[in-house]
Amino acid sequence: MSAAQAREPSHRVMEQAAEWYALLRSGDVSNAERLQWQQWFECAAEHRQAWSYVERIGSRFSPLQSSPDRAAAVAAFGQAASARPRGRRQMLLGLAGALGIAGLGWTAWRQTPLPIMASTWGADHRAGIGETRRVSLADGTQVWLKALSAFDVDYGATLRRLQLVTGELLIDTAKDPMRPFVVDTDQGRLQALGTRFTVRGEADGVVLAVHEGAVRIDTAATHATGIVQAGRQARFTANALDAQLPVDPAREAWTRGVLVADDTPLGEVVAELRRYHFGHLAVAPEIAGMHVFGSYPIHETDRALDMLASVLPVRVRRTMPWWISIESRA
Repeated sequence: MSAAQAREPSHRVMEQAAEWYALLRSGDVSNAERLQWQQWFECAAEHRQAWSYVERIGSRFSPLQSSPDRAAAVAAFGQAASARPRGRRQMLLGLAGALGIAGLGWTAWRQTPLPIMASTWGADHRAGIGETRRVSLADGTQVWLKALSAFDVDYGATLRRLQLVTGELLIDTAKDPMRPFVVDTDQGRLQALGTRFTVRGEADGVVLAVHEGAVRIDTAATHATGIVQAGRQARFTANALDAQLPVDPAREAWTRGVLVADDTPLGEVVAELRRYHFGHLAVAPEIAGMHVFGSYPIHETDRALDMLASVLPVRVRRTMPWWISIESRA
């Protein structure tokens, strides 16, 4: 495979593919336009790769977007993973094949909820696209799951243990002096000390924010420890524990259906909204670093995107209901 074939399609080419897809399925296309599409398709490997992505994602998300009962549609969509092969990596690879998206490339795939959606299947508790769930555990502990989040439960005679699979949780622990309450992550263990706290898994670390009580951190590799008190937050990895900071209001706002941006890059805002959108949601690379301020409704993504367009020099292109891009207004 050549270097050109190995590269991900650019944002511009992806948008061209989506426009051609929308036109060809509109039922109002001329023979001349079909010929133009064929010429576009054949002139570059990048065009063919982008077309394959749009076509396959369209076949998966279009029924979800148009369904009068999205919850039922998503449940049916999830049946592709019902076999739950052994091992999380096997499960993800099997799911990618079942959805027809294997080989599409990580950059393209991550512009939809599919990769996070895949990682949640097989967990004891999970929240789907656009869903915020509240789970009551056997001891009375309350756990809120952000959209596309998941965790496992392992309660024993001497320890109450949760395993964060992916995403973000708000946990309000119940008292049980005989059984400590811990949350394990890939980066380390958290032990609640009579606590209400949020824990968020990220690509390169974990963010803990404590709202009541205190939480002890023990990093996985170096066993660096620290106690985070109420009103403080800290980021940690398996090897290091960062300095504590005041709690970011955004750490708890999502449980109330709000995305709080305080000098947040537009690309990060879009990544959060992607959890609540059925389909492809992208931002042009040249504007992904724009600074965003304000509060946005996460369960009304169309409204949130229009709000962004009203305060930033950007426009929202809705090529199809399940294909949305944010681009420079210029």
